[in-house]
Parts: sequence; C-alpha cells; structure tokens
Amino acid sequence: MVDTHAPAARKAAGEPQWRSAARVRAGTPRGRAAGRARSRLVAGVGLLVVLVLAAVLGPWLGGLDERAVDYSAIRLPPSFEHPFGTDSQGRDLLLRSLAGLRVSLLVAATCAVVSTLLGALFGAASGVLGGWPDRLLMRVVDTVNAVPHLLLGIVIVALYRGSVIAVIASIALTHWTGVARIVRAEVLSLRDRPFIDAAISGGATRMRVLRRHLLPAIVPQAALSTVLLLPHAVWHETALSFLGLGLPPHLASIGNILGEGRAAVLLGAWWIVTFPALLLVASALAVAGIAAWWRDRTLPRRRSELEL
Repeated sequence: MVDTHAPAARKAAGEPQWRSAARVRAGTPRGRAAGRARSRLVAGVGLLVVLVLAAVLGPWLGGLDERAVDYSAIRLPPSFEHPFGTDSQGRDLLLRSLAGLRVSLLVAATCAVVSTLLGALFGAASGVLGGWPDRLLMRVVDTVNAVPHLLLGIVIVALYRGSVIAVIASIALTHWTGVARIVRAEVLSLRDRPFIDAAISGGATRMRVLRRHLLPAIVPQAALSTVLLLPHAVWHETALSFLGLGLPPHLASIGNILGEGRAAVLLGAWWIVTFPALLLVASALAVAGIAAWWRDRTLPRRRSELEL
C-alpha cells in the first residue's frame, strides 16, 4: 500500500505538497477543532455586527421618537408596515426593540469593562502582595460571593431607582469576583517563573515586575473575562429593568419592553414579548460564539477534548 502522506508519493502523484498538507491538517482532530472554532467566530462576529449596525442605525433611520404615541395603532399585529407589530402605546416595536438593544448592549459593555478592571486590579494586588494581604482580599471576595448577585443588585438599584449609574454599579460591583480569582491564579503561576526571579535578582521592584512582566501576561485573560461577562451583564440589566428596578421607564431597553408587554400577552399581543426576547437571545449567542473562539485560542486544551 502506498503511503499517500509521504512527500515522494505526493510528488509522484502530481499533487501540490502544500495543498496535501493542508488537507492532512484539516483531517486531524486538531484541524477539525480549529474549523469548529473558526465557524463559531464567523457566525458570532457576523451576527453581532448585524445586530449592532441595526441597533445603531435602525432607530435613527426610522425616526424613532420615544415620546411619540399613536393610540389609533395600539397592539397591531406584525405586518409589512410594522414587521414586529406595535406596542401598547402604538409605537413601532421593531424600532423600539432596536433602540432597547442598543441601550442594553451599551450598559452591559460598560458594566463588563468596569467589572474586569476592578477584578483585575483586585486579583493582581492579591497575587503580588501574598501573605496576610492575600488572605484578607480573598475573604472579601468570598464575602461578596456569599450574597446572590441578583439580590445584591436589587438592593443597590432600589436605593437609587431609575438611575443608569445605579444599574451599572449594581452589575459591576457584583461580577468582578470571578475575574479577581482568575487574575490572582495567573499571577500566582507567574511568580515562580525563572524570568520573574531574574527580574527580582536584577533589582526590579514589585511595581516594575507587575507593570513590565505580570500585566502583559494577564491582559488576555482579563480581555476574555470582559467578553464572557458581556452576555451575563445583558441578562442582569434586562432582569432588573423587567422587575421595574432598572432603567427609567421612558428609556427603551429590552427589559423595559418585556416588562411593558407582560399584561399585553394576556390580551393576545404575543409579539410584544416574543420579538424583543429573540433579539436578546441572538445577541447573547453572538457574544457567546466569539467568547468560545477566544477561549479556544487563548486557553490550553486537553488532548482528550481535541480527539472528540
């Protein structure tokens, strides 16, 4: 039997060596895993770009006015003029849903960035200091984790009801602990590396080691945490607004739209809840696809996972 993978056999068969090597790589478990990761990336990026462009340009091109109501077009079903139908105040649900998605994504992105920065600083300080400061900071993390995140967020927004800053603070202050643990673990694994010992032996201070050696190593982990926190923050903002404790009622958000549509569903206006919820799920799936690709690129994978 002729070994088709041998260079001589490929050359005798007249097949380009580079093309055959690419086919061989594509047929391996690692190549199939890479292909699935690329597919998730393409699907996630494409869907997210479409949603962001629609959320940014849709309400502006459609001339959405948050204060305008039309009581002659209350709860109209989906049609060519109103693809998503109208809500209980006669407003076009498609334009309002896109505006709500834009607000929800903006608030969630702000919360994810703030949570990542807070958690990265907390975890880096804990890992670098060590000793009793490390134990004290980790007990603070355990204390925050002991309280349910949604319950703690409700307490924060209830004190400043209807404030966008309160919503951002309630999500950011309850989701930084996971990032802190990840960054701390990365710093602890880097502290014993030979290049860190060489830098300390050369007279480098702790701040210089943190700035020049540790921070560049933990930036990819922190960035991945930001991407993973984004859909979680979207769901929490939607839950708070749905409960009437999030963004102001006049400001369009997916949670506010779903909250307003609860009573309309009992009257048969199912579209007021269905279409905004589908946009919310689509945005979460898009970000999850990008995060899965990023995780596969930055985190080591076990051999058993590659052989599946």
